[in-house]
Amino acid sequence: MVDPTLSSDSKPPPPALSQDIFLSPYTKAYIRLYIPLNPPKDKKIPLIIYLHGGDFVLFSASTVIFHNFCNDVASQFPAVVASVEYRLAPENRLPAAYDDALNAIFWAKNQALGSGGRDPWMEYADFSRVFLLGSGAGGNVVYHAALRALDFDIRPLKIRGLLLNHAYFGGMKSTQSEIRLRDDPYVALYVNHVLWSLALPKNLNRDHEFCNPISGGTYMGRVFRLPKVYIKGDFGDLLVDRSVQLAQFLRSRRVSVYYRFNQGEFQGIELLNKTAAQELYDEMKWFVNEVCVVSEEIGSDRYHASQ
Repeated sequence: MVDPTLSSDSKPPPPALSQDIFLSPYTKAYIRLYIPLNPPKDKKIPLIIYLHGGDFVLFSASTVIFHNFCNDVASQFPAVVASVEYRLAPENRLPAAYDDALNAIFWAKNQALGSGGRDPWMEYADFSRVFLLGSGAGGNVVYHAALRALDFDIRPLKIRGLLLNHAYFGGMKSTQSEIRLRDDPYVALYVNHVLWSLALPKNLNRDHEFCNPISGGTYMGRVFRLPKVYIKGDFGDLLVDRSVQLAQFLRSRRVSVYYRFNQGEFQGIELLNKTAAQELYDEMKWFVNEVCVVSEEIGSDRYHASQ
């Protein structure tokens, strides 16, 4: 765990400044807010609402790997980043994490409206260019929070896109990648099953929509209303087939989907490998800046744009 960086006085100076803002007096949920060290003075920058990974059971917005990730996103895009400290299972089973993410969206709406005053750092944010970004379980939270937000008037916020990095999904029937990599040293298949038993509401199985988003459920009729979606996966991750299935499902619902699935890499590689991290930052920045051209294949045979 690391504290927020409120000052640029340290040497070397940090890539971004950060502060913690509590969301509710009734829960431990809070926002760790980031701005670039030298934010642009002549234009607004995107607002990225970030949900960290950890299989719904582990880690925090203050965990050093996710803190550093948000520092990099804020400085490189550049962007205002609001990293959400959401409640964890098993003490707080789903949908608690979704509720906290939705409350973070409402907080951003209130900031846009200036309700009760606006944090000075949010003056840099372009509330018409909001993106939801999630890693691992955070990718799952992003997907569900975006669908839930469709039930509310969040204007003047405009959620332009979702970015799912190694999103954490599952199901009762094992996929080919889960069979092939069932003894994965990072998180083996049986460990995933245990983690889902802790995260899901009691008496629900892994084909519930919280875990398996293509199995049916209450959200199916609104999926077509989602904004464009970026999906990143790696074929060295035992859960990669879940992301492939989600991309195919979204395309079938006429959602604009941009995806990359790399050979040989694994879940969380961007947290351990600087080259992989920079590739991810560059690609996400490209997506956020809307450089991509719908319906045109771009770059390599593993990266496609489709609608």
